Amino acid sequence: MANSLQDQLLKAGLVDSKKAKQVQRQKKKQTKQQHKSGVQAVDETKLAAQQAQREKADKDREMNRQRLAEAEHKAIAAQIKQLIESNRQPRNGEIGYSFSHDNKIKKIYVDARQQKQLERGILAVVVLGDQFELVAAPVAEKVAQRDADYVALLNNPKEETSSPDSDDEYYAQFEIPDDLMW
Repeated sequence: MANSLQDQLLKAGLVDSKKAKQVQRQKKKQTKQQHKSGVQAVDETKLAAQQAQREKADKDREMNRQRLAEAEHKAIAAQIKQLIESNRQPRNGEIGYSFSHDNKIKKIYVDARQQKQLERGILAVVVLGDQFELVAAPVAEKVAQRDADYVALLNNPKEETSSPDSDDEYYAQFEIPDDLMW
């Protein structure tokens, strides 16, 4: 039984020796190609694994960057909250002061001194949560450096070249007609 099918076919005369040798060469070629393609398949799987590893590392780096940005944003928000809470001015006035915020007219109640300070740019209105608070203008500028969305109103201080009294003096030089009716 040591005889292979090929040997048996040769003895029976059904296949000639040329044909048998040609079949053997083809088998050897096929086995060589399988070994080569097996090595290539291994290389391809290694490459695919390396590519997947690189993609995972890139994804991890991106997620880490996002976490750091989020942590930085939270730290800035905490700094702003601390600035506002430690520097807010008490509001207990009855004068309504209107200003625009997010394309809406908002109103806070202040006293006469705070109203003048808001108009002159000495005080500013900032957002803390869902409320509006009064803080000094330098504090509002610090808040704006960190995140400008927290500042609702910050008037530029006007150079006061003339006081209200000097306006009266200026207009005093003009005579008021007698026939002018108020």
